[in-house]
Amino acid sequence: MKEIIQHIVSDLNGLYSPQEAEEIAYWIVEETTGLTRTQILMGGKVTKNISNYKVILQRIQKKEPIQYIFGHTMWMGLDLRVTPATLIPRPETAEMVEHIDTLIGTTNHPLSHSQPIRVLDIGTGSGCIAIAVKKRHPDWEIWGMDVSKEALVVAKENAEKNKADVHFIEGDVFSDEIRNFDMIISNPPYILEQEKGEMEETVLNYEPGTALFVPDDDPLRFYRRIAKIKKAPIVVFEINQKMGDAMCELMKKEGYVDIQLKRDSYGNDRILTARLD
Repeated sequence: MKEIIQHIVSDLNGLYSPQEAEEIAYWIVEETTGLTRTQILMGGKVTKNISNYKVILQRIQKKEPIQYIFGHTMWMGLDLRVTPATLIPRPETAEMVEHIDTLIGTTNHPLSHSQPIRVLDIGTGSGCIAIAVKKRHPDWEIWGMDVSKEALVVAKENAEKNKADVHFIEGDVFSDEIRNFDMIISNPPYILEQEKGEMEETVLNYEPGTALFVPDDDPLRFYRRIAKIKKAPIVVFEINQKMGDAMCELMKKEGYVDIQLKRDSYGNDRILTARLD
């Protein structure tokens, strides 16, 4: 087993850092043998045939995300199915979910004593945000909306798998009627077309572009639409790190107050919260 891990790490040399390559190697062995990390380190016996690890390694070398190869990922303690119809959940998005607790936890927040809280996640994708919020707040009523039928199939499966009572609806924020909620959360497409050159092949070649990119001449189109419909007194957005000032101006123009920008763990403007006056 040790030799296989060393072989995988060696083959990934140059594509990933040594630490990333080792993590991928253990993930491959875990998935293909049925052993846990602890069992592998303790020399546990193989319970599955691992002959296909070389095929998996070839796919990884072609920059296919390992999450798509295995069809799932662990995120915020949730085992989530992911497919090319859904984005792979990021650490920054987890920070947004965690920030909601901080936001509501303040004693003077308008929703801190409001029960039950109704929340809409616009552009839910795999359902990761909606499910994570529901797991942290079982008494809240959570809805997830997406324009993609394929993504909603995955989201519903993830909710069932993680025992989260989330309601999912197909809808287009630009054309469909949206009911009133206490809070709207959204991690919409926000990467400019001109930023494609800065992105990894694993993202460009495999993840859904419609969930990632916006036109260079209208990068805030999703945020503007959500702000204009004014269907919730509180909004929480994940944003493009380069658009912090522009987002604050947009929300101010649309009548929102208490506009706050929070940086992610990398030091980038990433989370915006605001409320209607």
